[in-house]
Formats: sequence, structure tokens, C-alpha cells
Amino acid sequence: MKYVDEFREPQKALSLLKQIEKLSQQLKDPVKIMEICGGHTHSIFKYGIEDILPKNIELIHGPGCPVCVMPKGRLDDAIAISQNPNVILATFGDTMRVPGSKASLLQAKAQGADIRMVYSPLDSLQIARENPEREIVFFALGFETTAPSTALTLLQAAAEEINNFSMFCNHVLVIPALKALLDNPDLQLDGFIGPGHVSMVIGTDPYQFISQEYYKPIVISGFEPLDIFQSVWMLLQQIVENRCEVENQYNRLVEKTGNHVAIAAMNKVFEVRENFEWRGLGDLPYSGLKIRSDYAQFDAELKFPIPNLKVADHKACQCGEILKGVLKPWQCKVFGTACTPETPIGTCMVSSEGACAAYYKYGRFSKMAGKEMVE
Repeated sequence: MKYVDEFREPQKALSLLKQIEKLSQQLKDPVKIMEICGGHTHSIFKYGIEDILPKNIELIHGPGCPVCVMPKGRLDDAIAISQNPNVILATFGDTMRVPGSKASLLQAKAQGADIRMVYSPLDSLQIARENPEREIVFFALGFETTAPSTALTLLQAAAEEINNFSMFCNHVLVIPALKALLDNPDLQLDGFIGPGHVSMVIGTDPYQFISQEYYKPIVISGFEPLDIFQSVWMLLQQIVENRCEVENQYNRLVEKTGNHVAIAAMNKVFEVRENFEWRGLGDLPYSGLKIRSDYAQFDAELKFPIPNLKVADHKACQCGEILKGVLKPWQCKVFGTACTPETPIGTCMVSSEGACAAYYKYGRFSKMAGKEMVE
């Protein structure tokens, strides 16, 4: 890849689309394909991919948005930490407007908490260096994509003996989430577009259970339009040929066994929790990461008291069903009315990878028109 334009060429996209249309005519039944990553969802709507695919191919949006799967209780815990008078809480911008049970981090900041947006965990470590008299807490979250940078930052803090630095760890794992989706009887899927960013870290081997145990095809995909078209084409080929394999369309960046340096850093710093709550999916065993006891001095959950309570979502919000792929965003009663990016009720409307945010930004009018026609 020399230039990104190579992956956005209209003629190549048209050629792939024609091949997809030919394969779609060989399908016995309509197929449902879930793209796991929120980055794919935004690309699909930004470039209008869903609108031009054959009608018997439906794209379902999965729980691949790290901010979206964060339960309210964990956000309340982060706010509780930030309200300690000596604490500076550092976090990514996406989390600032996510609603907790009573307030968001942005509202907590407005009320006096010292909460700062950062672009990487290393930025929060620099804040700790510059403020030795304060306690700096990094609100760590995300899938295996961001966990290595968190782990390496913690190792750097340990090497420099920066004792006023800690992390509130909320990293989650993609494989347990996929197993939960595949075990859901309400969701009948025919294949998966696999997450490119996560797979850059873990490789393609961990997905073998999808084809071997659940007999579903999966294609690890890049994020440009031609990446997604090619991945759909590869999936349809498997379905038409009655194959179930793990294929790698994103081979320019994803290797079979993953990134060994990143995996080693994660394994050194983190261990798997016995249980972790996900928004929409509930409690999933062995689906989250926590800081190992060797680095307990950097664990904010041990440093500070937190409520550690489960909090139900807003009654009108259907983010949970959207994250499970049971509903599309425009089927939610408050989508685009009471719930907008300016006044979000649920997480899916907040994050830059959220399905509701993608629908609102790129597909709101066509989807709302479709909703009105159904009604």
C-alpha cells in the first residue's frame, strides 16, 4: 500500500460489487454478516457500502466499540475516583460524554473534578511526572487494540518508579464476546467480518473456534472501502462453496500469530478476570483484564474506594440490543429524537465507533425514511 487512494478506487469497487452480485444470486437464503469492529461500521456508512450491496446481504453491527460496551457502573467508579481532591483523572476524549447513572465525566469536570483528555496512556504518565504531588489515574479501556500501550506505559512507570501513577483498568477481550454472540439463540448469523485492529495484536489463530466449533466463516478485514468489499466477497465465496474458514484479507498488517511484543507486554502486566460486566451482553466469564498483583501499586481499584455497583441502563435506551446485533439503531424509539450526539442517552450515540453515531452521521435520513415507511 503506497497511497490510501488505492483502496478507494471506484472502478475496483465496481468490479468487486459485480462479483458480489454474481455470488449473491447463488445464495439459497438471505445472509446476515456481522462486522465486529465499530471502525468497520463507520466505514460502511461513510462510503455507502450497505446501500449498494444486494438486498439479500444484510450487515449486522456488533459489540466492537470499546466505549459502547462499558457499563454504567464502571463509569460511575471512574467518576468516584476523579472526585478525590488530590486526583487527576486522565482519559480518552470518547469517554468524556458517556452518561453514567447521574453524570458524565464531562459534567463531573464541570463540577470541579480534575479530568483531562489525553491521546495516549503515555500522556497521562507525563502528567504524573509534571505533578509529583498529585495522584494521576489513567482510565484504561478498550479491546486488545489498546491494551498493549496501557501495559507498556505501566512498565515504564514501574521502571521510573513513578509512584503517583495508577490505572483504572477496564480492558476487555474480543473472543469471549464473540462466543456470547454465537451462543445467543436470538441472533442467527452467517459469517463475520473480523476486527482488523484487534487482529493486528492477537493474530488470526484465536478465531479458529468460530469455524471449527460454530461452523461460521470469518474474514479479518481492513477498513477502507475496497477492504470491506473484498471481505464480503470472500465471505460469500465461503458460503456458496459451503466452507467455514478463517481468512485474512488484511494480510498487509495482520499476521497469523499476531504481534509477539504486544502480547508479551499484555501477559506480563495483566491477568484475566474471572468475570466482567458488558453493556448489552451482561456478565461474561474471563472477558476482562486486571492488573497483576506484581504491579498492585499501580492498580487504582486497590488505591481508591469505588462503589463497584451494577447500574441499569436508561429505560428508553436500547444500546444493549444494538450491541448484540438484535436491533438496528433506527429501530430504537429515541434514536435521532431524544437521543442525539449532542444529548446522548446511551453509549452507542457517543463514541466515534458507536453504531448509533454512525447511523446518525451518515445514514440517519435514509434510515429514518425507511422507518417511516414501515410505520
